[in-house]
Amino acid sequence: MKRASVGRGDAASAALSSPSSASSCSLLEPSVLDSASTSQSGAPIRQRTLDLIDHIDVNSPDVRGSIDGSEGEQNDLNVVAAYKAHFREDPVAFLQQVWAYGQGEGWRGYTDYIGTPILYPSSSTEAIHGVLTSEAVRMRIQVLVSKRLDRLLPDSHAPADDKERKQYFVFRERRRREMEAQLTDVAAAMMEKSAARLDSLPFLKVFAASVNNILARMYNQGIHISAPEVMNLRRAAAHAAEKKQSLIFLPAHKSHIDYLTVSWLMFRLGIALPHIVAGENLDIPVVGQILRRGGAFFIRRQFKGDELYPIVIREYIEQLLAAGKNIECFIEGTRSRTGKLLPPKLGILKYIVDGLMDGRTNDVWICPISLQYDSVIESETYVSELLGKPKESETLLGLLSGSSSLLQLKMGRIDIRFQQPWSLKGFMEEQRERRDIAQHPGSPAIPFDAKNRPQHKLILLKALGYRILADINSASVVMPAALVGTVILTLRGRGVGRRELIRRVEWLRSAILAKGYRVADFGQMSIGEVVDRTLGLMKDLIFEHKDVMEPTFEPIRRFELSFYRNQVMHVFVSESLASATLYTAVKQGGAAPNQRLTRGQFDSEVAFLSMVLKNEFVYGTESLGDNVDKTIQTLVQDRVFKRFEDETIGLAPQERDIGRENFDTYLFMVWPFIEGYWLAACALVCLTPIPENAGAAGSTAWFASKDFEKRAQLFGKTLYQQGELSYLEAINVAVLQQAFGRYEELGMIIRKPSNAVKPIPLVALHPDWRPTWKEGQLQPTGKLWEHLERLGRFRREGKDRREQLVSRKILQHANGNAPPVVEWTKEQERWAEDRAHL
Repeated sequence: MKRASVGRGDAASAALSSPSSASSCSLLEPSVLDSASTSQSGAPIRQRTLDLIDHIDVNSPDVRGSIDGSEGEQNDLNVVAAYKAHFREDPVAFLQQVWAYGQGEGWRGYTDYIGTPILYPSSSTEAIHGVLTSEAVRMRIQVLVSKRLDRLLPDSHAPADDKERKQYFVFRERRRREMEAQLTDVAAAMMEKSAARLDSLPFLKVFAASVNNILARMYNQGIHISAPEVMNLRRAAAHAAEKKQSLIFLPAHKSHIDYLTVSWLMFRLGIALPHIVAGENLDIPVVGQILRRGGAFFIRRQFKGDELYPIVIREYIEQLLAAGKNIECFIEGTRSRTGKLLPPKLGILKYIVDGLMDGRTNDVWICPISLQYDSVIESETYVSELLGKPKESETLLGLLSGSSSLLQLKMGRIDIRFQQPWSLKGFMEEQRERRDIAQHPGSPAIPFDAKNRPQHKLILLKALGYRILADINSASVVMPAALVGTVILTLRGRGVGRRELIRRVEWLRSAILAKGYRVADFGQMSIGEVVDRTLGLMKDLIFEHKDVMEPTFEPIRRFELSFYRNQVMHVFVSESLASATLYTAVKQGGAAPNQRLTRGQFDSEVAFLSMVLKNEFVYGTESLGDNVDKTIQTLVQDRVFKRFEDETIGLAPQERDIGRENFDTYLFMVWPFIEGYWLAACALVCLTPIPENAGAAGSTAWFASKDFEKRAQLFGKTLYQQGELSYLEAINVAVLQQAFGRYEELGMIIRKPSNAVKPIPLVALHPDWRPTWKEGQLQPTGKLWEHLERLGRFRREGKDRREQLVSRKILQHANGNAPPVVEWTKEQERWAEDRAHL
């Protein structure tokens, strides 16, 4: 087998900056090239640029004269622009493509990929053997066997007679060997079920050709990448391969297509394919084997209750790191059903950090990836799941039943962007330096020791997770579907005319670019042409009224459109929170001077709202005060806000003159999330048991978490249909679960497993937050009601809902609608449990 090319010389090393800080551990940007090698328009030149990338030696200084590092359409490359996806379109060209894959012509041969060798027959078996014979797995097996022997055949049970005692320990030793062999077989079965089989080049070429055709047929407008980013990625891959270090690909997760898209693109770009962390739910007959041979390794969702499995998986990952093999995992842990990034899952990151701390590798390179789609194939399924329908298990029949129709769809384009890879070792060193500070003025510094202090490790992992999310957001490209979906959901009224829609899309695009983010490049097409094309793709979501004086568009499936609006939310988090804060005064009505806030009032309200929504968005690294100052200044410059002579903040006159359209846009972005958290707080009222059922005084009622979440959704649907809730999407499972998680962090609810043989998760309202009962009725008093009223001030005022305080309907529905109580505990018992847990 031909060895993988990792480059020659020291140019790749020279292209790296010192890894002393998070910002300085990135690869340097490519230098600006001779503009003669590019074109202002035309696919042939773009394809020539892509071909050029294929043949450039990433370590050669000549690379500086090959790719233009400036922004512009010449850098937006459609990697399938020349591909003929349909036989009927051009039979000769289609057959030539099949022949090229079969013969391994050019990049299709995949023999000179950049990275550690992966495609040789014994690759997967070596990894499995390495795990089973590792010290970590052997020691865990020995510990587990010793524990079991101590229970079954303890030393204290040995007979007093010397002969019988000797026989007892001989038998005990034999049982030890038998049990160790049994657990070794169990570990081997775990690895057989989990490990990837990325070791066959012929299979990979067939797999790549198939995926190429599937993606090109489904996404008829292509797969778009950035030329400078690709060159930067190839440099990072070459440098990592020279040092026998891994690239850790961390894509956003929006669709099952993500698995195929990233792997195929690595094949196309000549970079060693990653081993992909995949959920065990995808290990279904036939499909599981295909994915496994394409690099997927399957892990369980939950490791609890199994003391061997986590060690086996951790050792497998550390073996991959030690060998310098690339890994891909989805930082969010699951597909985002809402369109925006989910909070980071830290499990796999922990194993990678542990591998670096334990010396299994001397560094790894973090590569955040943004994947943006004009349309995702699961959009309808996401809506059903978010509204409470149980997620259906993946089956081969289910995949096959829709596969032919999916290939006929024209779903637009995919945009893939790579953040500059950065050193995990450099990031950890920067975190240690930043956090090695005195806890209080004059006190000695407490060393930041993530290796030996669990709390410090958790801080490091959270910082790492949110740094990756921020990088994905920074790298992401806002798609036309997100622009149109956002505009049409952030306008008042039933519909919008074509001219107004184009005007607002142009404003939104300019606002995104002004903040340093990127919008998908459509070459020489006008904004109107882009909008028209996008409306064609979204015809099932947006209805066009033609029997009117101007084409008018009305959103008919708002819930699905919110998926695309949420893809823009990260750009305007600060503006949206600031606008919602000022809205608490604006909604009071009256003369304009009465609709203002002092700076102290503004800071207090925005701090409260930011605190509640802390886990919903990725905030900047600045302090709250600095971020508020910066945001207010930006909104003042944009003539949305104005600072008045009496030091108050209010709407700018210019914003009032244009009907508050920009102010409203920011509000419409954040209102559904505020509504969701408000609903979650309302649902907590249902955790208050009726007094006559409350048992002895001082008892806590525990409810099944699943029952409570279903009751919360039912509560929300009722409020929505009765006009108390403005947004149906506020009742979606994802937002409610996020809200309940945040309320747990704030101490409003508490959780524990049940005392049953098969424990289930239980939830209870903390006694300090419990509403009171009077004459058989819940009373709007106490901390929970104060929270509801304060959060309610940020909500949208509806035409059917004029009350600023919690409606009587909420109290009426909460009365007697609690789910069944599963357990009761005395307060002193609960505090004892808490102390034992601590």
